[in-house]
Amino acid sequence: MTLRCLGLSALCLSLTLGGTTAIATPPVPHLPLGPGGLTETRDTRTLQPGVTLTTIVRGHTDPNASWTVEVAIPSTSPDPDTPAAALSDRAGADKAAAKLRAAGLDPRVEEVPTPQLADAGGGSLGYRVRLGLLGTKAEADALRTKVIAAGLNGSSLYTGWDGEPDDLAGSTGPWHVQVLTIDPKKFRGTLDATYGPDLEARETTSTLATLTGATAAVNAGFFVLDPKSGAPGDPAGVGVYDGRLVSEPTNGRPALVLGPRGTSVDRFTWRGELRAGGKVLPLDGLNRVPGLIRNCGGTADDLPTAKPLHDVTCTDPDELIAYDESYGAATPSGPGAEVIVNKRGIVTAIRPTTRGGAIPEGGRTVQAIGNLVAPLLATAKVGRPLSIRSVLLDERGRPVPLTPRTTIVNGGPELIRNGQIHATAAADGMVQSTPSFYYGWVHKRNPRTIAGVDDHGRTVLITADGRNVNSLGLSIAEAAAVAKSFHLTEALNLDGGGSTTMVANGNILNTPSDASGERPVGDALIIRK
Repeated sequence: MTLRCLGLSALCLSLTLGGTTAIATPPVPHLPLGPGGLTETRDTRTLQPGVTLTTIVRGHTDPNASWTVEVAIPSTSPDPDTPAAALSDRAGADKAAAKLRAAGLDPRVEEVPTPQLADAGGGSLGYRVRLGLLGTKAEADALRTKVIAAGLNGSSLYTGWDGEPDDLAGSTGPWHVQVLTIDPKKFRGTLDATYGPDLEARETTSTLATLTGATAAVNAGFFVLDPKSGAPGDPAGVGVYDGRLVSEPTNGRPALVLGPRGTSVDRFTWRGELRAGGKVLPLDGLNRVPGLIRNCGGTADDLPTAKPLHDVTCTDPDELIAYDESYGAATPSGPGAEVIVNKRGIVTAIRPTTRGGAIPEGGRTVQAIGNLVAPLLATAKVGRPLSIRSVLLDERGRPVPLTPRTTIVNGGPELIRNGQIHATAAADGMVQSTPSFYYGWVHKRNPRTIAGVDDHGRTVLITADGRNVNSLGLSIAEAAAVAKSFHLTEALNLDGGGSTTMVANGNILNTPSDASGERPVGDALIIRK
């Protein structure tokens, strides 16, 4: 039994699944999506003491939304390898449109205004070229074949997924949003994160929930997906599980902290080193493939940058990486050197010309590539101690105390700071050399996963479906507004898109957007009794 709530007009009830106990909760303002008069329903249920699940459906199919073909505009750069993009300057858009008109098609050139965020957006992103306003995807696909025949490329998309400023208040939806609220005054269970059997693997959120006996779970941080960017499943940023730092931060980016002091959003850097016989060597990373830094934000010699750069893999030919048993059955293989250290901190073996092999139980290994091979071999000696140290640092460079109850997962951008909208797309690497990445990732509506803490100290986990006509998804501006509507004082965006998943009592509650269904992810936030 549940109570449906329409906007502000009713008082929601929290009801135990399968039970009869009802707990009154105060009314919640409607989601800040679309016009104020849209119908909104809310079903709120208690999953376990201190944990409520609210399912929200807002709005209806937008009569003004339709299917269209968005053209990949050829670059006007003198570099022949510069790829086509969704956005261009006016000259590039006009040139592409002229080519389509010469083929008998009827394109339109549209300027793309974008909302102002804390450190990005505002004004115009550029120009796009589109054709058709059609009733079905099949019609758009048929038109796309004509675009291809004219010598260009493009994609079929639904205009309801746009995120222009006038569209943010004008779209009628619909939106499907799921919210988990964990009240520390009543919650006696465990809220933490898991990556599954090892870092070097991906599992679905529902599998991670089953393996841990979780009442509920949502997907968590960004992770490596393409083997060319590292080990699939590896966190692409900071990872602390049960108080163990197993993945270094994307320096300066926000992360979700769950610990004995409650939930917060903080930014981190780190420091790691090897010590032996008076020699000290700095580490470049933890439990990842040497030379590949997903989302960047590493050391000063990384290319193309040491700053965060989202969905980009930076490189460094000279690295030292330390591993523990969390990584997997064997370390990455390849040229270089590797030192094996037992659980007492003693070097037991050295692989001087190649990397890859088992990690000793309770022990560590260190891999070197490039010009760091010789220093590692000069420092490590079989039968001698080798100290491997790493420490997480806060924004002021102070060591962060980690206890067995500390969990930290990566994310970005930040959405809420001190109770106010504060979306930091530029600081967190979403503003890149061309506007098309920002257009697709920040500006447009996508499935989103949001986490934060509200003004009552409750942890709030939110998923919003997207990339389908039955749920439009959220732009980053909308994600921040939704977070604020739940009175979050600190919040950030977690991994989204096809990763966005919420599970409760063994059931997937949302509709993951990948065509293949639920996506295997790197880690998940889990709620246990």
